[in-house]
Amino acid sequence: MKKLNKMLFLSVLVSVGLALSVLESAIPLPIAFPGARLGLSNMVVLITLVVFGFTDGITVAMLKSIVLMLVTGSVSSFIYSFSGAVLSCIAMYFGYRYFSNIFSLIGVSILGALSHNFAQVTVATIIMNNLKIYTYLPFLMLVSIFSGYFVGLASTYIIRNLTVSFNIIFRR
Repeated sequence: MKKLNKMLFLSVLVSVGLALSVLESAIPLPIAFPGARLGLSNMVVLITLVVFGFTDGITVAMLKSIVLMLVTGSVSSFIYSFSGAVLSCIAMYFGYRYFSNIFSLIGVSILGALSHNFAQVTVATIIMNNLKIYTYLPFLMLVSIFSGYFVGLASTYIIRNLTVSFNIIFRR
């Protein structure tokens, strides 16, 4: 893929991730766990990791968090979002790169969701200087399994259709 086309495609992915993040914050969840989200924008990061690799995946994850902060003006949310996005991207990369014979994209997505929540709870623990915040982690991990499953399922479907529709060569 030519450099300009790749840059344009990655820009579109960042924009889609941003739109999904904003949309997701407007969707009320049927559960009352503060901080629990669907993680729809993580589809974009997972797709970028699979299609373009780690460097572009982490770039999209970080840009999505930075632009979201600029759009919403919420610096405190940025700290949690950025840390979760970075750790999640790293975990999904290692899961996909080294354990794709064990994990499907659904498993990789669940790994990313679990690590995303772990990073956010760790940041909250550091900021509030209170280890008891970790007691909230099991509830978030349970939500992560379900949200990671659906994000992985949707990502699998999207990647399969991208290969057919646009003949993108994936590194696998």
